Formats: sequence, C-alpha cells, structure tokens
Amino acid sequence: MATRSRKKQHATHPLFERVGAYHGIEEYRHKKNGLRVLYRHDDTSPVVGLMVTYLVGSRHEAIGNTGSTHLLEHLMFKGSKNFPKKHGISVLELLSEKGALVNASTWLDRTNYFEVLPKEQFDFALRLEADRMRNAIITRKDLDEEMPAVRSEYAMGENDPMESLDKHLWASAYMAHPYHHSTIGWLSDIEGVSIERLKHFYDTYYWPNNAVVTVIGDASRDEVLALIDRYFGVHPRSPHAIPEPYTTEPKQLGRRFVEVKRAGTKNMLAFAYKVPEALHQDTPALMALSSILADGQTSRLYRALVEKNLATSVRSVYMPFRDPSLLTIYVTLTEGISHARVEKAFRTIIATMLDAGVSEDELARVLSRLETEIAFARDGHYAMLSNLNEAIAVGDWKFFFDLPETMGRVTTDDISRVSRTYLCDEGETLGYYCGIDTHTTL
Repeated sequence: MATRSRKKQHATHPLFERVGAYHGIEEYRHKKNGLRVLYRHDDTSPVVGLMVTYLVGSRHEAIGNTGSTHLLEHLMFKGSKNFPKKHGISVLELLSEKGALVNASTWLDRTNYFEVLPKEQFDFALRLEADRMRNAIITRKDLDEEMPAVRSEYAMGENDPMESLDKHLWASAYMAHPYHHSTIGWLSDIEGVSIERLKHFYDTYYWPNNAVVTVIGDASRDEVLALIDRYFGVHPRSPHAIPEPYTTEPKQLGRRFVEVKRAGTKNMLAFAYKVPEALHQDTPALMALSSILADGQTSRLYRALVEKNLATSVRSVYMPFRDPSLLTIYVTLTEGISHARVEKAFRTIIATMLDAGVSEDELARVLSRLETEIAFARDGHYAMLSNLNEAIAVGDWKFFFDLPETMGRVTTDDISRVSRTYLCDEGETLGYYCGIDTHTTL
C-alpha cells in the first residue's frame, strides 16, 4: 500500500509514468513515445546538467557501415530544422554562447550529447536536443566538411602506440561480434559511406524510445517533466522495432597473437583476456583484480616490472560493456628490453597469483582506493551524468550506484576464482607493438 501511495504522489505529469527511484535518482517513462527520463534535484549551484543517451554505438554497425555512429555524432552539430546553421554558427557555438559546457561522444554501446549550463538556459538546451533527435539536417556538404576532422581523429589513433595496439587486439580477440571493430571505424568505410546510408542509420536509431534523457540540477521535477513533454513529446515512437545486435562471439579455443610494427621508438606488450558482460556477478571481483594487477605503484605488475627496470609503465584497462569484453594489461617496455623477456616475467607473476592468491591486506587497500574513485565519480553534475550514461549503456543505470556495495562484498576467494576462470590461455589475446627503429636485446 505504501509503495502504491508513493507512486501516486510522484505522478506529477499525466503523460509520464513513474518507474521508481534509487539513490536520489527518479526514473520516468513517457506514456506515448517511450522516452525514459532520469531526474535528480541538485540546487548546490544555479546550473543544470542535461544528457541525452542514445542506445546506439559501434556495436550496432555492420560490415561496410563501421564508423557511422561517430560520423553522425559530428553531423548532429551541423544544425536541425529549428536550429539551422546560420552565418557559419554551429550548434556547438550556439550552446557555448549560452555559457554551456557542451560536447558529445560515441562508444561501443551508446552515443551521448550533453550540456551543463546556467539554469535559465535549460529550456533552450532541451529545445535544441529535442529538435535534433528527429529533425537533424544531414547533408553531403556537411559530411565533406567534417571529413578532414574525422580523418585527423583516425590518424591520431593510428599514431598512438597504445590505441593502435588496442585496435588490433580487439580485432583479433573478436571474430564475429561487432566489438571486432573500433568505434571510429575502418578508414575505407569512413571515406566511402554515402549520405543516404547515414540518414538511414539516423532514422533507425534516433527515436525517443531508444533514448534516455538525464537531468541533474537546479530545476524542479514538475518543470523538467513539463518541458520534456513539450519538446520531446511531439516525437512519436519509432515506426519499427529498434534493431538489437544478436551476434554472439564463439568460444575462444586457445591463445591468439597479434603483432603491430610501426616506425617509432616505443615497444609495448598487451595481454587481453575475455571477461563477461558488465551486469555479470563477477564484474566487481574483476574490477578489483584489474586494480591489484596494474593500478598504481603498489600493484603487482608495477613492482615486478617497473621497479625492476623491465618496463617504464604498466596499465590495466577494464571497462565493462553491455556484452562480454576484455580486461587488458598494457606494458611499455624499457629501451633495450625484449617483448619475450617481459612476457615471461608477466606469466610468472600471473602463475604466482593463481597459485598463492592475494592477501586480505592487499585486497583491502585496493577496495579502499576503488571506493574513493567511485565517490569522486559522483562529484559534480557532469561526473554524475557521465557515469550514469555508461551505466545506462550497459543495461541498468542502477549499476553505478550498486558498485560500492557489490565491491565491498568481494573476498580473496573471489579474486582467486575469477583469476583462475578468466586469466587463462583459452581467453587470451597477446599483442606486441614494435617500434621498428628500436634495438632490443634478450
């Protein structure tokens, strides 16, 4: 009875159904078009943060279509029906003139557009975001104008040793699943895509029932819902079902190896291991394992490789996604040290961990640091919006708020179990990045 009473109390707009609330975030769904809304009141400063998350990323791209999500992100700033580009002024400039912190990003599972701006400009930002949801102006001329910037982004990734190795690792680790290709796409697809294909991609995924609008700031719930209904409520649901990728990656049956040779002086080594999707029960333990291995100067690999002058840096990257992904360890080699020598040392460290596990003190230090990092991730409008955005992308925005509790339950036995389960030959992809001008010795 109390639950039904609370729902009735918060149903402040007739066209929104209150879904629930969690850690100060209220969730609503538009009854006509399915748009989801997350709202949190924060009057610590006279600003409002707005994030529109579309559930489309490079995971939704097929062969010949790679890079489309990222290209659309660029074109969405070129103007829309009610906010056309006039006198060379882009959408980015329009919002910046209103005092907004504004940008967008594309990744594997999502695309997002955001503004953090003075509260008196919130109405303007909502109108603009709602307009470009369905009325974006997508032209060949604008695509041609953006192509140099996109080529430059592509080249930057190619010329960065870690990004270049990372791209080849994922392409080797994934044969069937679309995580196989990077978000920026393959260059031939980027340069060869037609404007008609980009429009089709836009008309497939940019709909209210495939989006989440998150609002955090100095605006009342009634005002937020009324304005969202006014501007986004004019859009219907998509006339078709939103396509959802159904390809799953076949089970890996043994180690894979990839080597990248480019002119330069830096050598790197990377070990990538298949891990489950973000909402899997093992994710908290894997986050802790990642930190134990290569997060900071007390990590296992830092002490074994950097302090012994075999490497200049170590880094662990584990970002859980909607589908099974990778936990990757990157090692930048000290000049004159070979890949084979560091690979041998790495495997010895992993074997020791698998045999002896980790101590209670080691795990406690890591969990304390991760708890602090999670707390900082909630500090400020943009920080909260950004982390909610990633949680939305993996399938449950509550995931972000549940992490402190689930991390706190991780035990040394959990670390041993996930180490044995996932740090195995069957799920490993090994990568060498070789600066071809570098002389190495055994």
